[in-house]
Amino acid sequence: MKSVSAKRLYQYWDDLRGSRPAPERRDIEPAAIKSLLSDVFILEHVSGTNFTYRLAGSSLCASYCRELKGRAFGQFWGERDLEAIDTMMLAIREDAAAAVVGFNGVNARGNRAPFEMLLLPLRYGGEDYPRILGIAVPSDSDYWLGLHPVERHEITSMRLIWPDEQPAFLRHAVNADALLDDDLFGDERAADDLVDGDFGISVRDTNVSETRANARRQAFRVIAGGRTT
Repeated sequence: MKSVSAKRLYQYWDDLRGSRPAPERRDIEPAAIKSLLSDVFILEHVSGTNFTYRLAGSSLCASYCRELKGRAFGQFWGERDLEAIDTMMLAIREDAAAAVVGFNGVNARGNRAPFEMLLLPLRYGGEDYPRILGIAVPSDSDYWLGLHPVERHEITSMRLIWPDEQPAFLRHAVNADALLDDDLFGDERAADDLVDGDFGISVRDTNVSETRANARRQAFRVIAGGRTT
């Protein structure tokens, strides 16, 4: 995990969940992460490994030159990457794994912009983890972003973080308060950077299936830039 924004969001999510595999959907407070909201999105489970964008921040939508709400998450991934994406989404929804994905956003002219995406499970409605809190941030300020829409994604790296794991940046004693200070006391941008928010729904929590998770750990390995098997 390289992006400072991704690290901040992960730390916020991790603090909320406590000893649970993932926090509840209602736990998310936009005001606590207001400086991140323009790059934040929430995915909603439809069926199987299919998710759609329930809402998306203004900067993220600008990279695609379109509103993402209601669009299928899988529509931007090429055929060679769909197997890896499906495996990842199943691990997030059923096993409360988090995921970090590096990808190139590609426009119609073939220009590429590197992005880092973080996907974090949320409990909702008594199911497993049918909502996903995410953030996608470009690694560079490519001139064409916002002028020519990102049309497709190409995976460059992928990693799952299981509920009992701790990312390297936390193991190396990064101060949680320092990561979140800018969000709590600094940037005064309004929470409406997150388009069409729907916070405040009550849900219940259940334990993640350790048997399922352990089996998925054995099956999942990542080949950088290619297919996962």
